[in-house]
Amino acid sequence: QVQLVESGGGLVQTGGALRLSCVASGDTICMSAMAWYRQVPGKEREVGAHITQSGATHYEDSVKGRFTISRDNANNLMNLQMNSLKPGDTAVYYCAADSTGWGTCPESLGSDYWGQGTQVTVSS
Repeated sequence: QVQLVESGGGLVQTGGALRLSCVASGDTICMSAMAWYRQVPGKEREVGAHITQSGATHYEDSVKGRFTISRDNANNLMNLQMNSLKPGDTAVYYCAADSTGWGTCPESLGSDYWGQGTQVTVSS
């Protein structure tokens, strides 16, 4: 089992920056690709940025050029540097990870592991 814990959320003004962190524990060898999702109450959870096990990154258009996703596999960390924040970025941000499906790791059905989320609020 993999446990993910997010931190770094808070209140920031438009144009400001925040850095979110996700710490993984447990069966971290089972972790493959990871992603940062965000969710507004009443809306579906949407992916903001994605990073493969090897470090290849992908961004949703609305955050491209402003957010940077990174990971440090040796330390079981994933970060999201958020710059030039806008009110539309206000959401609960979640880190997630896919299972490798290797050995005793479960087959991946999508994002298999989730954190509890951290609130990001951007004031206008």
